[in-house]
Amino acid sequence: MRKLTYFIATTIDGFIGAPDGDADFIYTFLDPEFIEHLKVEYPETMATPGRAQFGIADAAPRRFDAVIMGRNTYEPGLKAGLTSPYGHMREQYVVSRSLVDSPDPQVQLISGDVAAKVRELKAQDGLDIWLCGGADLAAQLADEIDEYIVKTYPVFVGTGMPMSRAGFGVRPLELTGCTALGGGQVITSYSVKR
Repeated sequence: MRKLTYFIATTIDGFIGAPDGDADFIYTFLDPEFIEHLKVEYPETMATPGRAQFGIADAAPRRFDAVIMGRNTYEPGLKAGLTSPYGHMREQYVVSRSLVDSPDPQVQLISGDVAAKVRELKAQDGLDIWLCGGADLAAQLADEIDEYIVKTYPVFVGTGMPMSRAGFGVRPLELTGCTALGGGQVITSYSVKR
């Protein structure tokens, strides 16, 4: 059975973007060691143009062969003309109530019961499914997430878009890994206790 993994970048105070959702500031905290770690451990999480830029265009997926993201996560790339941001993956899904037709044949739209669709995907053969973002989608899928991999950047912002808008609820996790990198980034992995 495939797992749904919320693999997300956050500030140390738990925000994945500014109050308006913009997350560009977080990319100023990338350094060569962190990028190298992503290239080796999570190459499929780099957008297709970035993979070419970093010399890993043909790198095989290690963990994920499907990505699911909300419309707001998809939108910046779409505005820049990137209609298939993860074209190297077997499956790309965008959850949207406003998009009627997919801008790209490689991107499938989900407009109905996203949790039911994720359960269907989890039952299929393949590598795991990457929940790319954002906060609203993480809330809709809170009960479907099997694992969290949190890339914490060394910055405190005080307010912004939270990791999830799921509301209060005690959801026990088990720490399964922790990697500290030279630029101050920490990558922690947690499995959901069921």
